[in-house]
Amino acid sequence: MPKLLRIFLWGLLISFLGSLPLGTLNIAAMQIGIQESVTHALYFSLGSLLVEMIYVRISLVGVDWVRKQEKLMKAMEWFTLIIILALAAGSFMAALKDGAETKNVFLENTMHRFLLGMFMSAINPVQIPFWFGWSTVLFSKQILEPVKSQYNLYIVGIGLGTLAGNCVFIFGGKWLVERITGSQEYLNWVIGGIFAITAIVQAIKMIRHKDAVHKFTHTEENQ
Repeated sequence: MPKLLRIFLWGLLISFLGSLPLGTLNIAAMQIGIQESVTHALYFSLGSLLVEMIYVRISLVGVDWVRKQEKLMKAMEWFTLIIILALAAGSFMAALKDGAETKNVFLENTMHRFLLGMFMSAINPVQIPFWFGWSTVLFSKQILEPVKSQYNLYIVGIGLGTLAGNCVFIFGGKWLVERITGSQEYLNWVIGGIFAITAIVQAIKMIRHKDAVHKFTHTEENQ
C-alpha cells in the first residue's frame, strides 16, 4: 500500500472511531439534524471539522507553543463547560414544552450552522491533546513523518473521518425519530441527560486536574 494512502487511511480511521463516542459536537449535530434539517447538520459538521483540521495542523507543528497557553486553554475549557450546561438545559426545556417540534432553546438563533459548528469546535480544546497523542504514536511507529504532503493527506483523512462519524449520528438520529412515535420528546430528555452527564464528568476532571488539557500542558512536568 502506498505510504500516502496509508497515512490518509490512518487519519480517517482514527478520526471516525474518535467521533463515535457520545460527545458535545456529534450530539449537537444529531439534534440539529432532527430539529432542523440534515443540510443544517452537515453544515454544522463541516464547520466543526474545519476547526479540528486547523487544530491538528497546529498540534503537528506548534505543540511547544500550544503547551505554554495553559491559561487560554483552561478558559476555553470552562467556556465549553458553560456551553454544555446550556445545551443540557435547552434540551430539558424543549422536553418539558408541548409539541413534538420544540427545539433546544440554545439552537433558537440565526447564526449559520457552519459558523456555529466552527464556534463550538473552536472552544473545545480537548481535541488538541487527543490528536497530539495519536500523532505522537504514528510518529513513533514511523507511519507519519514530518513531510508536508503527508501532513496534508493525514489532515484530509481526519476531516473525512469526522464527517463520516457525525453522519452516523445525523442520519441515525433522523432514522430513529421517523420510526418511533413521540420519540423526539424522549430524545430531548436523553440528549439533555447526555449533556448533563458530560458536563458533570468534565467539571469533576477539571476540578481534580485530571482532564486531558491539564495533562497535556503539564506533560514535561510529569516526565
